[in-house]
Amino acid sequence: MTLEFILCISTLVLFAGIGTPIGLSILIAVSVYLLVSGAGMGVAGKVLMDGLYQGFVLLAVPLFIVAANIMNAGSISDRLLAFCVALVGRFRGGMGHVNIVASLIFSGMSGSAVADAAGIGKIIIQMMTKSGHYTRGYAAAITAASATIGPIIPPSIPMVLYALVSNTSIGYLFLGGIVPGLFMGGVLMLMNWYLSKRRGFAFEEPTPLRELPAKTFNAFPALLMPAILLYGIYGGVTTPTEAAAVAALYALVLAGLFYRTLTFKSLLNILVDSARSSAAVGLVIGGALILNYVVASENIPTLLAQHLVGLDIDPLLFLLSVNLLLLLLGCVLDATTIILVIIPLFIPACRELGIDLVHFGVVAVVNSMIGLITPPYGVLLFVISAVSRIPLSEIIAEVWPFLCALLFALLCMVLWPELVLTLPRLFGYAG
Repeated sequence: MTLEFILCISTLVLFAGIGTPIGLSILIAVSVYLLVSGAGMGVAGKVLMDGLYQGFVLLAVPLFIVAANIMNAGSISDRLLAFCVALVGRFRGGMGHVNIVASLIFSGMSGSAVADAAGIGKIIIQMMTKSGHYTRGYAAAITAASATIGPIIPPSIPMVLYALVSNTSIGYLFLGGIVPGLFMGGVLMLMNWYLSKRRGFAFEEPTPLRELPAKTFNAFPALLMPAILLYGIYGGVTTPTEAAAVAALYALVLAGLFYRTLTFKSLLNILVDSARSSAAVGLVIGGALILNYVVASENIPTLLAQHLVGLDIDPLLFLLSVNLLLLLLGCVLDATTIILVIIPLFIPACRELGIDLVHFGVVAVVNSMIGLITPPYGVLLFVISAVSRIPLSEIIAEVWPFLCALLFALLCMVLWPELVLTLPRLFGYAG
């Protein structure tokens, strides 16, 4: 490890530690490396342009962000929640189940945990607390936990980013996330049922079954979006990037023409917010591309892979160790930084040890999403606290059981790769 690289990492830690945005921190750190090494700043421009030129898949990110924001702005979220209340609201812990099922459905539209939490989070928390059966902290905690499913079930912005750094098929990554996402929803519902029974939460007043067809019909156009996306990608009609454009267009038609809840003014606000969000992600991506070039120049991934192979480490032990490290990093780093900067370090080692990159990618993304609700730097905890005005301390006090449930789900995915790989293999994946 050279002096230039040590200075680069030290600068990154210093600026990130004092609260500088992570994208800007990365850019400052790599600038220090290039200046000290004498490589010249032109290298950064070339690496950045090459990475963006070859990264056609990155176009999916702003398109999915636009689709999610349109979904949030229209009445689509309300219609989906009404459908979920009619479907599972009658069981013990009903509104908690509604929360989780709504996240499962909404995850097939947004691809973003933050969009999921901000979109339906405030509404469902108000519904839960208004009934008087749930504390504010419990409602906020289960909302944050269920929002982690958003980027697991396709579409998924984090999986698009992982595909960029690992050169793995987005289509197979999307397929690999379906069963784990449903499994995560299942363990959260079991935990919600257990806590509801233990704390004696009252039953909600059930929606008459005769109303279920009408509520299903009302929400049906929105429920079609995941099906359209999956058919487009796996039916060979569209690429994943084109599917993202279809998702944005479908959301626009649905909210603007079908439900008639979108005005030109609100559309303008959506486009501005989407541009800001895309720019924030783009800054991190740009910095990560240059930092990955620096890491590759130092030959660190190859040296790490050779060292691990030399130790003859068991692949399962390697996976468990990497996941433990990612969980610890998730306490202080955001998911985008982990996926773009940390995870690429381990990809050559995965190849050397024979670990499937689709399995590793889905597990790593799940791990990164769990980090979003891990104190002290759980981004989703801050988002939920901001949109609901519930003190962070109340949310953290209630989030631990759901965090444990998600860690159990993660462990199952590590130990049983078929949870991830069964669907991709059914569609022709040979990994």
